[in-house]
Amino acid sequence: MKPQQFVVIGLGRFGSSLALELMSMGYEVLGIDHQEERVEEMSGRLTHAVMADATDEGIMRSLGVRNFDCGIVAIGDNMERSILAAILLKELGVKQVVGKAISILHGRALSKLGVDRVIFPERDMGVRVAHQLVTPNLLDYIEISKDYKVVELTVPACMNGKSLSELNTRAKYGCSIIALNREDGIIVAPTAHDYVHQGDIMVVIGSNHSIEEFEDEAVNAE
Repeated sequence: MKPQQFVVIGLGRFGSSLALELMSMGYEVLGIDHQEERVEEMSGRLTHAVMADATDEGIMRSLGVRNFDCGIVAIGDNMERSILAAILLKELGVKQVVGKAISILHGRALSKLGVDRVIFPERDMGVRVAHQLVTPNLLDYIEISKDYKVVELTVPACMNGKSLSELNTRAKYGCSIIALNREDGIIVAPTAHDYVHQGDIMVVIGSNHSIEEFEDEAVNAE
């Protein structure tokens, strides 16, 4: 089966790190930027890296962009170029178009253009860091929707040696422990008879309110 192909437009800090991560996962990546030094830096590290104007339809057609599965517009220094590049990817028929937004207004514009997914790297990272600062046991935070999230929590001392049956998170708080990550491996979908130990990592899913209650009890019991 042909590897999924991505085109990343804009090889700044965000675009280049995203492109390199996709490469490490085994996908083919075409990187495009109008700055020569950025392209030179990525040359040999991506499947292809090209210096080009991503708002020029003729150039984009010649690069075969229409054949890519997903196009990511990661231009962070020029809203107009970002919008024009996104429009062009949509018009060329790229299956999925993702746009990096540098402001709320920029994000709204991309959404109205039909971009399949709009991401706010700085805002999303800020949200994640804020949650980590106020919850000492929180390692990671992923928002599924405005009402639900998945978090990684370090098992505190007060829970050491308890079974999931004793914790009874679903009945007490309305959230569920869906995985346990410990030194000897990962347990996916643990049972009521599995035990947690201080320092283990619990992967918990639930509503924002239910997880906050669970986090608060863990912190207050320390």
